[in-house]
Amino acid sequence: MKNEEKNSELEQEILDEEIVDEAENETTEGPDAQEDPVEEVSQEEILSEKVKELEAANAELKDQMLRRQAELDNFRKRLIRDKEEAIQFANESLVRDLLTFLDNMERAIAACKQGGDVKSLIEGLEMTQSQLMSTLDKNWGLKAIDSVGHEFDPSLHEACMMTIDESLDKETVLEEFQKGYTLHDRVIRPSKVKIGKPE
Repeated sequence: MKNEEKNSELEQEILDEEIVDEAENETTEGPDAQEDPVEEVSQEEILSEKVKELEAANAELKDQMLRRQAELDNFRKRLIRDKEEAIQFANESLVRDLLTFLDNMERAIAACKQGGDVKSLIEGLEMTQSQLMSTLDKNWGLKAIDSVGHEFDPSLHEACMMTIDESLDKETVLEEFQKGYTLHDRVIRPSKVKIGKPE
């Protein structure tokens, strides 16, 4: 009997403790319970620190972007300047090759003014012309179109005059009014010619 009474007393004590615990929990976790102010402040500080970190990272990225943009603009300007300079001096080698021809022309003019021998003057001019054509052919791919006596070719010749010639069996260039030229096998100026046409 005593054991039963002890057991019921123990049960009652356990029940009382549970009720007290529940009541305490309701007061601390219930709808009216307030958060710990220390915990709330620490969360605000953490958020504030995160915002500062993100703002610093954003500022650094903006700075990097502006630097890259400036570098790109400078690179673009340098490319434009280099291209303009390359175009401006693209024909420097050609002009240098022509300087010898200009020197020879000056000497020929000076000889004419001094009343030199006409025959030697003509020979000098022919030699200068030959040197010029040789230089332009070798260094620049410029060739004169050989026309007289050849068959008329509309891709190489521009017919300015035509005559009937019974002795011919095909259209042939009889006379050249203006010499034509090719540059690396492309016609840059056709020869202006007179052609003979069979009847």
